Amino acid sequence: MNYHILTLFPEMIEQGLNSSIIGRAVESGLISIHPVNIRDYSKNKHMKVDDYPYGGGAGMVMQAQPIYDAYQDLACKLDKKPRVIYATPQGKVLNQEIVKELAKEEELVFLCGHYEGIDERVLELIVTDHISIGDYILTGGELPTMVMIDAVSRFVPGVLSNEISAEFESFQDNLLEYPQYSRPEEFMGLKVPEVLLSGHHSNIDKWRREQSVIRTATRRPDLLECAKLTEDEQRAINLE
Repeated sequence: MNYHILTLFPEMIEQGLNSSIIGRAVESGLISIHPVNIRDYSKNKHMKVDDYPYGGGAGMVMQAQPIYDAYQDLACKLDKKPRVIYATPQGKVLNQEIVKELAKEEELVFLCGHYEGIDERVLELIVTDHISIGDYILTGGELPTMVMIDAVSRFVPGVLSNEISAEFESFQDNLLEYPQYSRPEEFMGLKVPEVLLSGHHSNIDKWRREQSVIRTATRRPDLLECAKLTEDEQRAINLE
């Protein structure tokens, strides 16, 4: 998986993704991260990339030309027009299904906005996906981009030491993950559930499934609409 990030702050991307699991994946060659400085494509002698919005209003708008030229240069180097994701609150809200779909690509381009936004014309010309990480506003698109890269990279073979981790965690079957415990068996008077100490894998799996359903019903009931529940599980939720 190769990520290309069109940004005004390449150092932010590099610093944010050079450690932990993602950093190790880069070092091992499983993924690559290529920030592209939009400012390098400015034709203004002062390397300016923004201007006042037509129609008035507060703030500045990122201009179309530097972004378009940066994209065209990248497309030429890749010898194809890659999928371009624009991080925006106006897009589809990111979920695990979108993450899995993006993970099927070999090349992904992320466009990071700043100021009051980006000239709509370049968005129409190059962007294929508008994706949001939530209904709130950030100062730029770099943080949402890093969130998406982290999420997608977990589905790249070899990135996770435990290959099943990406599948069997929160949002599997549209359910939240079950509670996790580690040593010691008792902490501050709170004990690990007996079933997890039993060694009986069938009972453990059953308990974990029950806990996932309960936790989802309690914390994210909106997910249950698309969850794959048995009739018994559905009845148990309705009784609560």
